[in-house]
Amino acid sequence: MTTPVAVVGPTASGKSDLALDIAERLGGEIVNLDAMQQYRGMDIGTAKLPVAQRRGIPHHQIDVLDVTQTATVARHQRAASDDVDRLIAAGVTPVLVGGSMMYIQGLLDNWQFPATDPEVRARYEAMLEDLGVAALHRRLAEVDAAAAASILDTDGRRIVRALEVVELTGKPFAASAPTIGEPRWQTRILALDRDTEALDERIRLRTRQMFADGLVDEVRALCDVGLREGRTASRAIGYAQVLAALDGDHDMDAAEELTFIGTRRYVRRQRSWFRRDHRIVWLDAADADLTGTALRAIGPR
Repeated sequence: MTTPVAVVGPTASGKSDLALDIAERLGGEIVNLDAMQQYRGMDIGTAKLPVAQRRGIPHHQIDVLDVTQTATVARHQRAASDDVDRLIAAGVTPVLVGGSMMYIQGLLDNWQFPATDPEVRARYEAMLEDLGVAALHRRLAEVDAAAAASILDTDGRRIVRALEVVELTGKPFAASAPTIGEPRWQTRILALDRDTEALDERIRLRTRQMFADGLVDEVRALCDVGLREGRTASRAIGYAQVLAALDGDHDMDAAEELTFIGTRRYVRRQRSWFRRDHRIVWLDAADADLTGTALRAIGPR
């Protein structure tokens, strides 16, 4: 059986370039594991590779949602699973790439998601609107301290989901998480990382470049097609900060700084999450022979 390769790790570590190198060498195709790159039009702020830079390699699960649609781990799991199965059947190596932790674990561990209840979900979403994300995060801390510790106090959607699961199951949110075992399809999992100071500098430079490349205009254009109504798209790092600036909450210099800070915080969570996964082979992004090292870690095909 053709074995997939996953390239994961923190934001701005260089995953996209390595994944393309691997896909070229193995005759593979890319399957996206980044939640926000699923959205059409969210290009600059998600560091989505332009088509011209994809080296002719097909990419799947990119540009599959409108910004008004809600991105869910369950939807991605179904769609990406179909992509992987189809590629394997055709003898093509799936190269899975991204840094959205739950999307990765949902796909590779075949996560069976707890049921949802529209009324319970709607109640917590109304509380989010009325009380604000910080207050709802405090409420989560009261009923499930471990979940609150693992979810950013700015991630309203995950806070709502955690509260919903706790109420419906009567168990901590973590109880619904999958067990880390043999990865689905026997996937080889590589993670890319860099020295913290170097990675922080890359995040700062990338954030600055995003704003210079027209992130604010991109957000304005997306507002015309419903960005503000999108429950997940509007809360993406960078987009949320620019929307707040457009609303007069702060200026664009502050939006840029807050985007950098938010990304850096997210990177810390990514590292913590991935370091718990014993299946991962860690690679140093500064390795002069990174692609060779990655191919050796993948092993014979």
